[in-house]
Amino acid sequence: MLPSYLTMAAILFCIGLYGALAKRNAVIVLLSLELMLNAVNLNLIAFSKYGVVPSLTGQIFSLFTITVAAAEAAIGVAILIALFRMRGTVNVDEFDKMRR
Repeated sequence: MLPSYLTMAAILFCIGLYGALAKRNAVIVLLSLELMLNAVNLNLIAFSKYGVVPSLTGQIFSLFTITVAAAEAAIGVAILIALFRMRGTVNVDEFDKMRR
């Protein structure tokens, strides 16, 4: 069972990495980062259940990761809204300067 979870997590992480590196829309980049964090959570829970010594440690770390991801999403969306109001676009290529 462990290899199937790890394969699924690797596929999710690769999709998220592609989205973070190749896409130019800031919303897609934020969603890709969330996808990568969820792949890490899947690995933590899989190793927690099927590891050498099964324990709740991976699940507890997964809860911390979910908390950090929620804070990252809230702050990222707030920054993105402020940038959209200032520049009128969510294209990552346009955010190369702090001020005009």
